[in-house]
Amino acid sequence: MSSLQVSGRELLAVSGDSVVEHGSFVMAPWAGRIRDGALHLEGRTYRLPTDRTHPHAGHGLVMDRPWQVLDAGEDRAVLRRDLDSRWPFPGHVLQEIVLRPDALAQRVEVHADEQPFPVTIGWHPWFPRAIGDGPPAQLTFQAAGMLRRDGAGIPDGTVVGVPEGPWDDCFTGVSWPAVITWPGQLRLRITADTDYLVVYNERADAFCVEPQSGPPDGPNTAPVLANPGAPVTATTVWTWE
Repeated sequence: MSSLQVSGRELLAVSGDSVVEHGSFVMAPWAGRIRDGALHLEGRTYRLPTDRTHPHAGHGLVMDRPWQVLDAGEDRAVLRRDLDSRWPFPGHVLQEIVLRPDALAQRVEVHADEQPFPVTIGWHPWFPRAIGDGPPAQLTFQAAGMLRRDGAGIPDGTVVGVPEGPWDDCFTGVSWPAVITWPGQLRLRITADTDYLVVYNERADAFCVEPQSGPPDGPNTAPVLANPGAPVTATTVWTWE
């Protein structure tokens, strides 16, 4: 998604030139990073495409490819993207977007077409620090803990207390909603049926609040399998006032 406007206010930001630096995109069949681009499953290691700026595989495989429109109307769209040869297993992703007067509901399904494979799902929205000339946004959320990152920037499995920001981190045991307030302008409440939330707020112009069904490197460390006929699903709802 490149734009979401509420009463003339743009809620999605552009923070750079690359596909991962603007708007909001779905992360599938994994969310966040997979360590060293290596997917380990049943004694085999599969190589995934890695990022130009670090050795890990980042943000899944559907953010930079066209989607097939299965259904579309004034307030609803259903999209499909088949997983290509960069993913070692046949599968596809369905995305449903429903617009209401006060909310945007999103649902993603990852389907295994022939054999089971591990999945995490996420959304990666960029929000502006300020709307127009207004004051900076305020973010509040509750989580049981934060996953400690190792020297490679990947969680090492240890849960620690939530420190003061800024963050480029994954939180677990999230109690939704996460609330973004642009004082005097608008409040956005983000809910999801996921246990994880990634927050990136180290830039001055924009920040990310990312619901995820699993942690970074989750297909290796906390695998949830999509099976033929039994997809992995996740939903998020953004409500504004």
